[in-house]
Amino acid sequence: MTTPIVLAAINAKWIHPSLALRLLKANLGDLDRPGGCRIMEFAPRQSLAEKTAPILAVAPRILGLSVSIWNHRAVLELLDALERRWGPPGPPRPVVVLGGPELTGLPEDAELFRPADFVIRGEGEEVFPVLCRAVLKDPREAKRAYGKFLDPGPVDLAALKPAYDLYTPEDLRRKLIYVEASRGCPYACAYCQSALKRGSAAAREFPLEGFLENLDALLGRIRREGRADPGEAGGKARRTIKFLDRSFNVNPRRASRILGYCLAQTGDAGSPFQFHFEMTPSVFPGELRRTLSLFPPGSLRLEIGVQSLNPQARALVNRPFDPPGEWEVLRFLRRETAAVVHADLIAGLPGEDLASFGRGFDRLWMAGTGDGAAAPFEIQPGILKCLPGTPLRAMAEDGRFQVRYDPAPPYEVTATAGLPAKDMEGLKNFARFWELIVNRGPLPGLFPPPAPPGEPVFARFMELAGKLRDHFGRNWGIPREELRAACVSLAGR
Repeated sequence: MTTPIVLAAINAKWIHPSLALRLLKANLGDLDRPGGCRIMEFAPRQSLAEKTAPILAVAPRILGLSVSIWNHRAVLELLDALERRWGPPGPPRPVVVLGGPELTGLPEDAELFRPADFVIRGEGEEVFPVLCRAVLKDPREAKRAYGKFLDPGPVDLAALKPAYDLYTPEDLRRKLIYVEASRGCPYACAYCQSALKRGSAAAREFPLEGFLENLDALLGRIRREGRADPGEAGGKARRTIKFLDRSFNVNPRRASRILGYCLAQTGDAGSPFQFHFEMTPSVFPGELRRTLSLFPPGSLRLEIGVQSLNPQARALVNRPFDPPGEWEVLRFLRRETAAVVHADLIAGLPGEDLASFGRGFDRLWMAGTGDGAAAPFEIQPGILKCLPGTPLRAMAEDGRFQVRYDPAPPYEVTATAGLPAKDMEGLKNFARFWELIVNRGPLPGLFPPPAPPGEPVFARFMELAGKLRDHFGRNWGIPREELRAACVSLAGR
């Protein structure tokens, strides 16, 4: 049976459903009649045949694909495989429409755009149904009318139809559930696409009362349909509700209202929810703090964008910095809330060398583990990405700070004036083993630990990570028990 419109994505992981696809489908209007549109989501580890077969089977007239830095190559591979199957004796070739954040800064001659008929570089909920109607009526006329590249402005968030009812019972039982209370970001960090200011970068908000009503309906569904069976693979006692807002607390009064609602959902011991927010450490007034301090253990996870503790590096990438205020916020979160705090650090910023990054890492570690802290900050060391079109990419192209990067997605920085390639490789290895050994839960029987609470950890773990890489010859695909044994053996050498 054919389906006129297929919306597809290769998600970063199986547990990450695409809210973007659901929003596109929810806002198709009369095009979303029964059988009119189907969502198909794939996992990276699925074979090409497992990805192409469902699309070929329904022979869509329009194929929409969501592209990010994490699936850029996989989408190209998928389209190449489909091109070999479309046409006699296979199904006819559909009109291919690409959208997603990866498209924002790519040049028009990018390889990714070669197999596409249309490219939407911006928010698509309003323009996509208009384009689909034109294509279904006359594809050739649609190409003449719109050209290949569509660059829509920001959509009217108040007019969008919510898409939370398109989460399936399996989604509610076994996957992260994404919600969106705002879009954009008020900051313009040089490494971020928000700095491109393509109309949708400034923070915009969904109408608050409508959002809370939709969230309430979603949580009601999770209570009814989302309880995982205790023995079910992937089942968890709590369902994670992850807000996509990039700077959730920039409007603290509104943030407090939403947090107050979420807090009310965690009042009973059997509450199935954990709420995950991304916040900037520079906006934590009293009302917001009071609400955060009331969440019970296990119900709140905060991702705090520290990024760097080097003032010069922060200034060079236009990242606001208030050292006393941010440290005071981090102390508050550790001492007066039960939140799991995930502190982001970026390795490779212009103006920072290995010693500077290590000092910042140690300061976070000691702040999170000192004074008898119940749990340390979960520090996430990431590698700086030189995204197409961003001011950081311009710095790299004109030779400032000797920034070098991998031209293929995810565009990771490979060296800077302060971090030669050897140091960057060491930091990448450090980040990988830190994730495996510390962030995913300390390995049982690991002695000695990376460092005693309240003491520096960076140099010791950097050395251990190097030994582990030499021991295994890799930093991926290592069975956990083998990793534990190697840690015990190598940590004391």
